[in-house]
Amino acid sequence: MENIILQTGSNLGDRKANLGKAKYLLETEVGPLFLESRIYQTAAWGNTEQPDFYNQVLWLNSDMAPEALLGKVLDIEKRMGRTRQRKWGERSIDIDIIFYGDRVVNQPGLSIPHPLLHQRNFVLAPLADIAPDWEHPLLKKPVAKLLKESPDDLPAIPLEAL
Repeated sequence: MENIILQTGSNLGDRKANLGKAKYLLETEVGPLFLESRIYQTAAWGNTEQPDFYNQVLWLNSDMAPEALLGKVLDIEKRMGRTRQRKWGERSIDIDIIFYGDRVVNQPGLSIPHPLLHQRNFVLAPLADIAPDWEHPLLKKPVAKLLKESPDDLPAIPLEAL
């Protein structure tokens, strides 16, 4: 079994319910949930003229190969109504593979670790909840340090703080 970190996000419909459904589907179709972060609200990143996102990070254990995991993630997004109309656009659900153990994968359509994770507070803040000491296999820095050094000026606010 491999330690896998996924990030889920939603800014359409019932955002909290969307994250819950994605978590359930990932648990039942990918592997057991080990840890989950709090849910954070963040402004949209990249394409800012859209509703705020709810984001959460999930740590699962799975024996699914990275390519099969990507296929499963895309299938779950599609089944949950995700349509890709524009880059960084609105979506009912977004599921990104952040880490797959300490592996580095660079294939067309699949980059692990996620190439922009160290620049995004909406990933780093929830990730620091559950894996602050996890070391980025390329940057050789723990998640907590990446969050501290993040160039992202958009705050990630835990829902309970709102």
